[in-house]
Amino acid sequence: MSVEVQVVREATDEVVGAVARLLPQLSSTAKEPDRESVTELLRSDANSLLTARIQGQVVGMLTLITFPLPSGLRCRIEDVVVDETARGHGVGAALTAEALRLAEAAGARTVDLTSRPSRGAANRLYERLGFQGRDSKVYRFVVQS
Repeated sequence: MSVEVQVVREATDEVVGAVARLLPQLSSTAKEPDRESVTELLRSDANSLLTARIQGQVVGMLTLITFPLPSGLRCRIEDVVVDETARGHGVGAALTAEALRLAEAAGARTVDLTSRPSRGAANRLYERLGFQGRDSKVYRFVVQS
């Protein structure tokens, strides 16, 4: 099966529906996206939403974040999710490879991502693609609204 990856430019019904279908497979606490939230995501110059298709159907997504820092241009991969029915077909690898290509083309010094230890297949994929574990802690502050 051939995997086609593209950068999303517009919050079409298909894109909004795909994000709404895929996001719960990644996070049980994320709010359900609507057209407005997907449009806002796409409007940001820092974000590139990539989708992967098999036989025309969106089966995966990834967000590449690009941001300048005093130490150089950096990128971060977030919200990678492949539909349960499409796992094991190279979708995650295709999405990540395209994100890395875009980061390199932009002149990024590094590309970071985080992945829960329980996501064994994803972690093995990232290591196969050349990512290296870092001796670091991730801290999170939850903003109360």
